[in-house]
Amino acid sequence: MAPPLQDTGLGLREKKATASLNANGGEVCARRFFTWDEIALRTGRIAPYLQERWLVIERKVYDISQFYKRHPGGSRVISHYAGQDATQLLVNDFRELRATVEKMGLLKPNRLFFFLMLVHIIVLDVAAWLTIWYFGASSLPFFVGVACFTIAQTQMSWLQHDLGHLSVLSTSKWNHVTHKILMSLVKGMPAQWWNYLHFQHHAKPNCFRKDPDLNMHPILFALGKTLAAELGMKKKKFMPYNYQHKYFFFMAPTLLVPFFQISIFYSSIKRKEWLDLALIVTYNIRVCLIYIPLMGFKCFMAYYWLSRLLESCWFTWVSQMNHIPMNIDYDKNVDWVTMQLQATCNVEQSLFNDWFTGHLNFQIEHHLFPTMPRHNYWKVAPLVKSLCAKHGIEYQTKTLLGAFAGILHSLKDSGEIWLDAYLHG
Repeated sequence: MAPPLQDTGLGLREKKATASLNANGGEVCARRFFTWDEIALRTGRIAPYLQERWLVIERKVYDISQFYKRHPGGSRVISHYAGQDATQLLVNDFRELRATVEKMGLLKPNRLFFFLMLVHIIVLDVAAWLTIWYFGASSLPFFVGVACFTIAQTQMSWLQHDLGHLSVLSTSKWNHVTHKILMSLVKGMPAQWWNYLHFQHHAKPNCFRKDPDLNMHPILFALGKTLAAELGMKKKKFMPYNYQHKYFFFMAPTLLVPFFQISIFYSSIKRKEWLDLALIVTYNIRVCLIYIPLMGFKCFMAYYWLSRLLESCWFTWVSQMNHIPMNIDYDKNVDWVTMQLQATCNVEQSLFNDWFTGHLNFQIEHHLFPTMPRHNYWKVAPLVKSLCAKHGIEYQTKTLLGAFAGILHSLKDSGEIWLDAYLHG
């Protein structure tokens, strides 16, 4: 690959050519070429004497050594591209597709759709409380209340996801404000904490050490063929990975509950997000005040944590069905479009699947157009399929049960690869 051109200069901006006057009074532009080896050293992580962070966009080198700290998506999002080509939308056909999507108005939200989503969440949340208030906390109303509360919380997860991607309201400001309020007061979790983790996932999906969703490797699971084989060769055995497709059922959702509850408070305090902290404390106080007088503390604890566990099961299976069965590896620095398609797959469309997954059954379209309102995914899907067919890129669509089974098949395969490498490598 030919080295990228860098115009000399310093700072956070594009490195413009510096000009000086020669003996005849004419301007001379100082320009340099860098090799990819030189750029690859500027990740900020390789050596103490090379703390610079460079990245390449359209064959121009940018020094982000200071800017990365102020990046609106978080310092890690842009830092993951340090030492690499971070050019977005490299494929000309995808640029044209993006332009077509904008002309078709597919990036504009339908406010009525999202209003109805919020209304049905509130109705379910109120129904959960009314069930206990009217019928008491005997077995049947207890479980009906748990069901309503769980559905409301899970559907709120999908709605806050939309707000976090700026796809609900017309301006970024109001998406952020609404996200902070609803995420904290209706779900009891801070928006900033979610943004910090989720933006990294979109920047480098399924890239080990860059996608936070893979942090369960290798402590709990051996993910991906390459990483599993590497663990085996190093004789690492944090868990019996050859059985991970069996313990995934209970371990992943169960451990996610305390992880979320601990990390949201830890993150808010560490990052001094005092408003977020105040709002999530307000949420917890509100829930306790409306339920404990009706059912007592012990019964409420069972009610609340059972709901959280069921929500965690729902969230875990839906969030992992599009990614764990796909390519998981170290960052190979492929172009952005290819990286998204290698790491994602779709689930068949139906009214139930759309509702159950919060339209994350269209994971491919979501990753290619992260700010697109989810009600438009089905409209752009045929265009994305055509693009993939033209360039010979696989566009995978599965049934919902097939996608769930894909998680277990992938875990079983990588577990067997680990065991073989562990015993014979």
